[in-house]
Amino acid sequence: MLVAPFPLLFDDREAERQTALDRYAILDTMPEQAFDDIVRLAATLCDVPAAAISFIDHERLWFKARIGIDQPQLDRARSLCGHAIDKPHETLVVEDLAPHPGYAQRRRLRGKRPRFYAGVPLLSPEGYALGVLSVGDVVPRTLTPQQLEGLRLLTRQTQHLLELRRYLRDQGRLLSERDAVARDAEQERDDLRRAHDDLQYAAYHDTLTGLLNRAGLARLRATSENRRRMAEGPYVLAVLDIDHFKQINDRHGHLFGDRALCAVADAISRAVRSTDVAVRYGGEEFLVVLPNTRLDAASEIAERIRQQVKALPLPVPITVSVGIADGDASRDQPEAVFERADQALYRAKNSGRDRVIADDTPR
Repeated sequence: MLVAPFPLLFDDREAERQTALDRYAILDTMPEQAFDDIVRLAATLCDVPAAAISFIDHERLWFKARIGIDQPQLDRARSLCGHAIDKPHETLVVEDLAPHPGYAQRRRLRGKRPRFYAGVPLLSPEGYALGVLSVGDVVPRTLTPQQLEGLRLLTRQTQHLLELRRYLRDQGRLLSERDAVARDAEQERDDLRRAHDDLQYAAYHDTLTGLLNRAGLARLRATSENRRRMAEGPYVLAVLDIDHFKQINDRHGHLFGDRALCAVADAISRAVRSTDVAVRYGGEEFLVVLPNTRLDAASEIAERIRQQVKALPLPVPITVSVGIADGDASRDQPEAVFERADQALYRAKNSGRDRVIADDTPR
């Protein structure tokens, strides 16, 4: 049951939360297209007239981006978003605000009193609630499970955007920040559109790189079309691993590590053929299935991947080691072929990394 108004408790935890928010230097900044786009996508996803990204600053709630909301900011003690961050790991949903008139009177959605509210807290990596991604309507409403999950996905994307924004500011690249944010925001928008369009397929794709994951590979293997293609001739499995990835993460941070994973995945996608299948197999390991391919042709493709990764325009050099092995659907189990490719990868790493090694097991 909601109670209103509720007292603000400025204890040590609240002071730490405020400090975490201040580190982002986002309060009272100009509108930014990336945040505006997320708000519009949230309103579209939930089919509501109002949505906002807001941050809780001392005694006020300030809107970084908003649509369908009249006020640029509210008193924190009079806001549902201020209440939502009390449980930072939960989604606050009030399907009908009519039984709570105190809350319903506090903001205006296009001049009308709100009747519906849903908000997901925006968290820092340390777990502090910085603000809320929320949606609202002037009529009671019930969101579907898919809409709620989509709202949570948008919240995570907003958190990634916040981390990217802070990273650029902390590195002092003020002159190039606008262009970098625009490029990354465009990628974020593309990812969001794909996530919205392909939400029902999300379980079969890696959310960071967009490649198939293990579940997606298993689903693909089970299709009759894939079994037919694999039976048409020899095939090759290529196992790739980013060299020294743990050291890269430890030295440059997980944000750059994610950036490197995406860049490598993009390089793989560019280098392979349309008939090949690229998979993020786990962590920094990737798998490429090359149907109707012999070992010599696969070696050329693997070498092309290696060279494209090495040429990536990243601040830190990135390389990959690759192991490849061939198989025949009429004779070899895929698990055995993978094991031979994995052993070849092990040899590539032991031989100095940044190279392609083909399986030479006598058969």
